[in-house]
Amino acid sequence: MARRHGSLTVVGIGIRAPEQTTLEASSQIQMAGEVYALVANPLAEYWIRSLNENTHTLNDLYSVNKDRQTTYREMVERILGAVRKNRRVCAVSYGHPGAFAYPFHEAIRRARKEGFSAEMLAGISAEACLFAELGVDPAVAGCRSYEATDFLVRRRGMDTTSSLILWQIGVIAEVGFKDQSVAWNPKGLAVLTETLLEAYRNDHEVVVYEAARLPVCNSKIARIPLERLPQTAVGAMSTLYVPPMEEPDTDEAMLRRLGLVRSSGGSPAASLTG
Repeated sequence: MARRHGSLTVVGIGIRAPEQTTLEASSQIQMAGEVYALVANPLAEYWIRSLNENTHTLNDLYSVNKDRQTTYREMVERILGAVRKNRRVCAVSYGHPGAFAYPFHEAIRRARKEGFSAEMLAGISAEACLFAELGVDPAVAGCRSYEATDFLVRRRGMDTTSSLILWQIGVIAEVGFKDQSVAWNPKGLAVLTETLLEAYRNDHEVVVYEAARLPVCNSKIARIPLERLPQTAVGAMSTLYVPPMEEPDTDEAMLRRLGLVRSSGGSPAASLTG
């Protein structure tokens, strides 16, 4: 199929825009013929409009109790509608545009299928903020990351020797949209806690985390015993970080096979990742 004149570039502005927005993303917003923004706060949208007055919101497609998959399909169609008019389109997301962003992945896939140029540029994600603020190095103990509902319904399993990140713990099993900041499904949070207690001690310290969305605000960081999770203030955008509870076993035969010598400080693998 011949390349068509319209184009799509999807960018992320980070969690705290504009401080976390890359020069690359800002440039794409400024140069676009049309901008479609899906961002978490009005100040971020105001800043985007200051870069390009031809900015349209995608947030208006959400409505209470409306199925989110329907909303996502409408977002894709709105974005592609402009691309099909041979416009240079920039779709803007908060955080990383490829993380928990079905509409943007789908818009790129369909744009390319229809013969348009389409690409995604990286942005600072909530995970990057979590690593920085909680002092987590995924290379030290490893890190498993799941959407909370997926973690439960697919029984992903638990490894208590590595870090575990569970996303969207406040909206477990919710397919619609609710206009509230507190957890949409407290029962789902209780089920998650019960499931984690199958492998972790009830007093194991976990962290409920929510990255600050404004430069003047602090991130929400609540360190609690796992058993208190259902009674903790959890929002729709909260993330749960579960640190390792114990040290992993070392395969002595593999050490010898790889020619590694255990140091007095512990696992040789840890020294290699530093």
